[in-house]
Amino acid sequence: MKFASVKLNHALGHILAHSVSLKMGILKKGITLGPQEIKKLDLSGLDCVTVAMLEHDDVSENEAAEILARGFLNTGLKATQAFAGRVNLIADYDGIFTLDPQVINRFNSVEEAITLATLPEFTRVRKGTLLATLKIIPYSVPKMIIDQALECIKRDCMQLHGFTPKNCDIILTRTDGFKKSLLAKAEKVLKERAAPLQLRVDSCQVVEHTEQAVSNAIGAAKNDTILILGASATSDRRDVIPAGIVSAGGRIERFGMPVDPGNLLVLGKYQNKDVIGLPGCARAPALNGADWVLERICADITLDADSISRMGVGGLLKEIPERIQPRMQHPQIKSGATLVLLAAGSSSRMRGEDKLLRKIGTMTLLRHSVEVALASNIDQCIVVLKNGAAAHKKTLQGLPVEIVEVDDAGLGMSASLRAGILALGTKPRAVLVGLADMPDLTPDHYNQVLAAHNPVENHFIVCPTSPSGQRGHPVLFDTKFVENLAGLKGDTGAKAIVNTVPEWVVDIPMDAAVSLDLDTPEAWDAWEEKRLKG
Repeated sequence: MKFASVKLNHALGHILAHSVSLKMGILKKGITLGPQEIKKLDLSGLDCVTVAMLEHDDVSENEAAEILARGFLNTGLKATQAFAGRVNLIADYDGIFTLDPQVINRFNSVEEAITLATLPEFTRVRKGTLLATLKIIPYSVPKMIIDQALECIKRDCMQLHGFTPKNCDIILTRTDGFKKSLLAKAEKVLKERAAPLQLRVDSCQVVEHTEQAVSNAIGAAKNDTILILGASATSDRRDVIPAGIVSAGGRIERFGMPVDPGNLLVLGKYQNKDVIGLPGCARAPALNGADWVLERICADITLDADSISRMGVGGLLKEIPERIQPRMQHPQIKSGATLVLLAAGSSSRMRGEDKLLRKIGTMTLLRHSVEVALASNIDQCIVVLKNGAAAHKKTLQGLPVEIVEVDDAGLGMSASLRAGILALGTKPRAVLVGLADMPDLTPDHYNQVLAAHNPVENHFIVCPTSPSGQRGHPVLFDTKFVENLAGLKGDTGAKAIVNTVPEWVVDIPMDAAVSLDLDTPEAWDAWEEKRLKG
């Protein structure tokens, strides 16, 4: 590939090397110049343009990205359509993402023009999560380089291990004076921890905190996974819980783990059953080492003493003041963006049911949608509700959001959007418009939209698109459009603005989550059935 400044009559079929501002808009870099583009350049008074010219053995950036991405595809991974030399690999279901770091490193060493960035190994992901992004940096790559990169790729070097539905038994121990409320809370938290892993609690026994009682409870357990949470923390291999496992005829695979919190975990085996002596921190919902162990068990990933010993790298989960992103807090990355989440719809096609109050796992769709958004890099979230939506406000209790009630929601989407925009305290760098009834969205969807905002490149509006090409949500608007958003009328929503300035709009390919909208009970039932099947 070579760059050159050429006369317009020699530019046809070549790649525009740099974006060009014209009287009638902008020609973006990277496009292949056709007759229409040449005409626009000519009408703007230009007689020369800088182009990138592919040579005989060059493969264009999008074709090269798609060829290489196919080499990494595996069960559970799907690829987006190439755009600007980039292909994203997306999770097709919930699970644990694993990879071979040596393969990835070799691949990235082939040629600086080819790059692959991934999530860390053993990351727990939801359906729709961005797992890896493959980017071709220049406009083309020689075929010989592509062939060299393909030779580095090993089969199954990236895998998504879905959660297999399982049942488990819980054993809770108590000592004299142990509060019943603590036992009830522990059972509730463990059930909530297990549910997203498709781990169903079949029984919960409460026994005395003695070796014999624990041994008897283990012997009575029916399922292949047994979770034991003691009234007192395990401090030694000879303590009550590990001693109870051995007394029942089992063995201790590992006591203690290099993850904090979670150090005092016991990994045992009893008649081919996994027996987990949980650390005391498992009483709280915050991330700890027990989550890592349960995730691998539920994803059928080998778990033994050696694999636990290797969890130390990245295993510092403890909250400390110096930590850049403490757990359970809003991300500290400052994007300067505010999300206006529209949740004032009437659910008119749900035949009397409010879809925002339907449950996803243990929480309502509305709370789920807000928590997903808050886990992204937005700075502020404004939730727009109908006036008097008491149940909706209640389900959002405890979340750091601003709730705005709109009186005229029946006048159309623009009324809700206008109310959200008017609630802005200061003008943000960008405004995202999102819908609260899109259950498959993840923080990565929001972050990809945020990352594509680039006023220098005239990317003032960012629209995610589904594999079918349909534009979806969330949509980002640069701060220059705040007044336009506040002035909308009727039920057209922000689409009216998008359609008027196509030269300032950038579409970014994503998965179907950006356009999924469940409007009927039948659509909900089909979605839930598909979700349960993984």
